[in-house]
Amino acid sequence: MSSLLLNVLGGLTPPLFVQPTDYHGLEFKWKFLVFRPALFQTQAYLLLGLLAYVAVAIYGKYLNSKRVNAWYRYFFFNPPHISLSFRYNAHLPLLQEQFSSPATASGLIADGYTDFFNFSTGRRAIASLHTVLSLRPRQDPLQLLYHFAWQMYDLRYNPYDQLVLDFKLDPEMAASVPDCVWATVVKDQLVTIKSERWDLTFTRTAEHAALPPTLSVMTEWADVTDNLFKATPTFSLTKLLSDPANLKYFKSLSVTDQPRERPAIPLAPAEREKHVVLCLAVPPADKAAETIPLVSAMFTFIDGLTKINLRPETRSKMKKLREDVDKEIREDAVKEKKEEVAEDKKVAKRKAEQERISRLSAADQKKILDRERKRAMKRSQGKVVRKA
Repeated sequence: MSSLLLNVLGGLTPPLFVQPTDYHGLEFKWKFLVFRPALFQTQAYLLLGLLAYVAVAIYGKYLNSKRVNAWYRYFFFNPPHISLSFRYNAHLPLLQEQFSSPATASGLIADGYTDFFNFSTGRRAIASLHTVLSLRPRQDPLQLLYHFAWQMYDLRYNPYDQLVLDFKLDPEMAASVPDCVWATVVKDQLVTIKSERWDLTFTRTAEHAALPPTLSVMTEWADVTDNLFKATPTFSLTKLLSDPANLKYFKSLSVTDQPRERPAIPLAPAEREKHVVLCLAVPPADKAAETIPLVSAMFTFIDGLTKINLRPETRSKMKKLREDVDKEIREDAVKEKKEEVAEDKKVAKRKAEQERISRLSAADQKKILDRERKRAMKRSQGKVVRKA
């Protein structure tokens, strides 16, 4: 045993370093210290790789902070007393104009170096605006490499800097807006948005002549689309979405009375909320102001939602659909609860049986184990015969 241990340790021990006697390369001497760079090539490459990784990480954090600073004032990376050319604060004046509390005292809240959040409140018809910027992980070269490799494998995969503005309607405004789910989406986002948004499963996808061919409409009924496009006489949503300058960053716009994720149980009336969600691509730092028209138009669009006048048959059909969905969710919850209870009973029964067996003598325990082993063998043999 000891010889085996010595062999293992010998295999793990690195060989002794042998000082070459015929070294003719660059050499640095100081008293009894000697440094020969040619003997540390591997270490030099590793150090160079580490320095390159750190340099990319620092530059990636700088790019993300620059892009966030340009879209909205943010002092996490750059203190306010330092004047930077890219601090345009493009959208902050708009939020200050619309909300009495456009942001928290510290500005945007950072979660790492890629995710940033802001919360605005204090406006008529809008309970709150939750702004989420999710940037690409430019500070992590390994993640960027993974994204690039996955893009080569899946041509539909297209990561981008995402900006989501979630407008939550206040209760009074929500009560005056009909219950509906509607969205207009860039076609290359259809697969992704359907898998991420449960509320959009209420809709059907269709084309609309008033929209560019790159956009699709997701709606429960055509009546909803017609009303949303004509809700405000002084504002044209189709004209806004047909402008190439806006289409460059536009990803989706949705009006919904349903949660994004499927609830475990039907929501109570007090828990139901209505949201208008605008999803954009974050523009480069030097073009941060180009999304102002889209963001500004959302306030006019939301104010016009009260003018939606759906046909009675449309309202009744959507009400019936929601009742059916709530019934299905309730039935699934009851079924899941019954399965949990049945599983708990099985576990309790198995535990009680184990405790009973543990109190038996060794001979009786051996008999029970042999009997269970024979039953298991018979079951496995039966499966083999049926498969043959």
